[in-house]
Amino acid sequence: MFAIPEQFSNATKANFEAQFAIFSSLTDKAFEGVEKFVDLNLTAAKASLEESSATTKQLLAAKDPQEFFSLATAQAQPNAEKTLAYGRHLASIATTTGAEFSKAAETQIAETNRKVISLVEEVSKNAPAGTENMVAFVKSAIGNASAGYEQFTKTAKQAIESMEGNFNSAVNQFANAAAKK
Repeated sequence: MFAIPEQFSNATKANFEAQFAIFSSLTDKAFEGVEKFVDLNLTAAKASLEESSATTKQLLAAKDPQEFFSLATAQAQPNAEKTLAYGRHLASIATTTGAEFSKAAETQIAETNRKVISLVEEVSKNAPAGTENMVAFVKSAIGNASAGYEQFTKTAKQAIESMEGNFNSAVNQFANAAAKK
C-alpha cells in the first residue's frame, strides 16, 4: 500500500536531480560558448589595435596625399577579409555552442522521459483494478509530450540550419562584393 507514495517520492527526487543535471550541463555549455566568444573578441581587439597602430604609422609617413590614399585603399581588402574571418569564427562558435546545448538537453530530457515511463509502468503494475483508463491516459499524455518535444526539436534544428545557410550566403555575397572592389 505504501509502495506507490514511495515510488512517487523517489521519482520526484530523481526528477529534481535530472533537472539539476540539465541545468548544470546547459550552464557549462553556455559558459564554454561565452568563454570562446570573449577569447575571440580579445584576440580580435588586440590584433586590431596592433594593425591600427602600424597602419597609422604608415599613413603618417606618407610623403604626399596620393601615397596616403594609396596606402588607405590598400588596407580596405585585408580589413574586409578579416571582418569575414571574424564573422565566420563567430558563427562557428554560435553553431557549435548551439549544437552542444541541444545535444545536452536532448540527452537529459530523453533520460528523464525514460525514467517517467518506467515509473508509470511500475505504478501501473501496483495500481488498483479499474484504473487502467487513467494509466492509459497518463501514458498517452507522456507520449504526446514526447512527440511534441521531438517536433519542436526538429523545427528548431531546421531554423538553425536555415539561419546558418542565410548567414553563409550573406558572407559569401559580402566576400564577392569586397573582392570586386
